[in-house]
Amino acid sequence: MDLEGAGMSYVEKLQCGSCREEFPAGRLWSLCPDCAKPLLVRYNLGAIRELDLRGRLANRPPDMWRYLEVLPVDSRDEVITLGEGFTPLLPMPQLTRKYRVRQVLTKDESLNPTGSFKARGLAAAVTMARKLGARKLAIPSAGNAGGAMAAYAARAGLESYVFVPCETPDANVLEAEILSTKVELVEGVITDAGRLVGERKDAEGWFDLSTLKEPYRIEGKKTMGYEIAEQMEWTLPDVILYPTGGGTGLIGMWKAFDEMEQLGWIGSTRPRMVAVQSDGCAPNVDAFFKGKEHAPAWPSPVTYAAGIRVPAAVGDFLILRAIRESGGCAVAVSDRETYDATSEVGRAEGLLYCPEGAACWAAFRRLRAEGWIRDQDRVVVFNTGAAQKYTDFIRKFQASSGE
Repeated sequence: MDLEGAGMSYVEKLQCGSCREEFPAGRLWSLCPDCAKPLLVRYNLGAIRELDLRGRLANRPPDMWRYLEVLPVDSRDEVITLGEGFTPLLPMPQLTRKYRVRQVLTKDESLNPTGSFKARGLAAAVTMARKLGARKLAIPSAGNAGGAMAAYAARAGLESYVFVPCETPDANVLEAEILSTKVELVEGVITDAGRLVGERKDAEGWFDLSTLKEPYRIEGKKTMGYEIAEQMEWTLPDVILYPTGGGTGLIGMWKAFDEMEQLGWIGSTRPRMVAVQSDGCAPNVDAFFKGKEHAPAWPSPVTYAAGIRVPAAVGDFLILRAIRESGGCAVAVSDRETYDATSEVGRAEGLLYCPEGAACWAAFRRLRAEGWIRDQDRVVVFNTGAAQKYTDFIRKFQASSGE
């Protein structure tokens, strides 16, 4: 098994995604101290390019840490892992034929530990938090992130504190309660939970693992981009549809594509990135169509797709930048469309999409009907979590719809 070259970190620095100010790695950082925007990890990609890393991947374990040199750790020995990553990229032959496109694939993140893509980001964030000296971790969560953080914190021997809105699916709350040091239910939405973490973290000695408020969750999430490229034999799809709350995965994949081009693994062609939100909580869609750089907080967010019930994202400008640079778009779909999409995918392909993934399929159907998705396109649709965690919400929607 090839672990050569895995005895050092290739991290050069941290850089603000907004003001571009640079900061040294090797200590705990939150947001940029100059402008309070997200910090991004920068690597010595020239040195990594000399390693022929791509050629050695076949002999590495099938997890996200196979890309170790473009992750912020020194070696596998310090990694906190539950086996996350390298999820399948599944063909959808029935729906490909029905919608008359070249190819449609599902990137099925439900097979990650704790049942969602959140495992990737939290594995990286918890690994680095422990490495850099944190002993108590806190996170606001709309659902899956809380359980993932608690699981990796437990694995690392760290205390964890999870704050979730009262309307969070029961399965997510129970998961966090079993795994975490303490779970607190909060009136309101995820931004209210985040406010409580911010108010109490200094007194309690917590390190805040909120979305994009530290540099390393994005590094775990970006591995989705590396995997898609590897699984498609070092090409990229024409379109990626991604459910967008905090947007870490979309930003991370965009970062991964840039890194891979600099490494010589792919060319300059990029997928058109589609940010999918609910019409009951669509701040980035609104900002995209109004030509704004930032998305004002969405008032009174309502959707049963809990993971995208995020009224404001600290990395909104990075989400919007990636969409526009890619020639992509932003789409808001209704809960009705999402529910119908769940049924279509399940009956046609045997895949049980979570509501956030189903929102992406609903967006696919609309964009295909409008001609924005073309006959010759290869399309990747993200299913970001296990639908079984949302059965109570699906039943509530069925009841409210008279089904």
